[in-house]
Amino acid sequence: MGKISNKRVELMTPLKNYKSLNAVLGKADAVYFGVESFNMRMYSDNFRLDDLNKIVKTCHNNNIYAYLATNIVIYENEFHFLDNVLDKAVEAEIDAVIIHDIGAIHLTKEKGLNFHISTQANISNSYAALFYESLGAQRLILARELSLEQIKEIKDKVYKAEIECFIHGAQCTSISGRCYFSAEICQSQDYSANRGKCVQPCRRKWRVIDEQNNDLLYDGVFFLNTKDLCMIEYIPQLIEAKIDAFKIEGRMRDPIYIEEATSCYKEAIDAYYENEFSEDKIQNWLNRLNKVYNRGFSTGFYFGLPKGTEIQREFDGNISDFKKVEIGKVLNYYPDKKAAKILLSSGKLKLKDEIFIIGTHTNTYLRQEIKSIQIKQKQNLTETPLISSKKERITVGITVDTQVKKNDKIFKLEQL
Repeated sequence: MGKISNKRVELMTPLKNYKSLNAVLGKADAVYFGVESFNMRMYSDNFRLDDLNKIVKTCHNNNIYAYLATNIVIYENEFHFLDNVLDKAVEAEIDAVIIHDIGAIHLTKEKGLNFHISTQANISNSYAALFYESLGAQRLILARELSLEQIKEIKDKVYKAEIECFIHGAQCTSISGRCYFSAEICQSQDYSANRGKCVQPCRRKWRVIDEQNNDLLYDGVFFLNTKDLCMIEYIPQLIEAKIDAFKIEGRMRDPIYIEEATSCYKEAIDAYYENEFSEDKIQNWLNRLNKVYNRGFSTGFYFGLPKGTEIQREFDGNISDFKKVEIGKVLNYYPDKKAAKILLSSGKLKLKDEIFIIGTHTNTYLRQEIKSIQIKQKQNLTETPLISSKKERITVGITVDTQVKKNDKIFKLEQL
């Protein structure tokens, strides 16, 4: 009954904005993103609906599939807005929309759009999978609460639909994000996780008292703060389970995070297909993933029910030993020389340092190794003086691989 495929697994990465799109060109097989409304990350930058044509064209010109997430619960008075979003998706030739609301599925089918069933549908068995497949879904994004063995069983029983699973990023304590904790805290359904405006109360410290036994169970502890999923060392097992698409979570993350996670998993997938997957490479990927935002890592439900060690009880948010530090900005770009003049306002630069040039009001994203340093007429320098005071500034010339723009900011990842 299950389909046999020798097709390479698809690596799908999240987009926060144009900068994150620029960060993953040449690395991701597919991207998913939201527009101004009807997506599960309303606090993300998101794209303007009018920009949909441009986004999809950029993706297709770079051999990347583009998927539009419209996977919130839809209410009766909102279908005319959804209708407009889907019309724009048709016009842009989007590759698929990610949905789970049955009404949205009906409208999407009327438009002739390909659709993927969101993890919000909580597909946890083959009967549910076959139901959505019978509706015409091209892909099923399974519930995050499934083990690898359960995923294999479902995959073996579907006929045509592809199977997609999350492999990296934030995890919800509740079932696939179908949670009303945020709505209850805010006293409004608008702030439900099912509407894309979760305020993440599970990431806070809580005191929990069992009144029946007069017992203080938790006293100011992050007892719901789930660690991030990280499956990079198990890529061979996931590919061999015939999962069709691997999904990285992170539509609210910084483009540095999105690029690094995408790069590591692309390398891991390449290493598997090239028979070069090794312990040394795993350690390198884990070290790199630890440098960007993370709450600590776990394997989620893949190998059984998570235990208490899967909760980050001590810290809220990022536990990485590295932080993104702003060190300057671009003053000018010289296309004929492929060089930029920058204003260094903090720290120092030396040859082979890695910097990130990121636009504030532009779409610039450039990860750049320092290949040359020039201060005034002095060329072939190996490092700059140290800037230790807010009053100090140095103008420095560096070579850059691609165009940057005036006032783009310059960052380094520095160890704490």
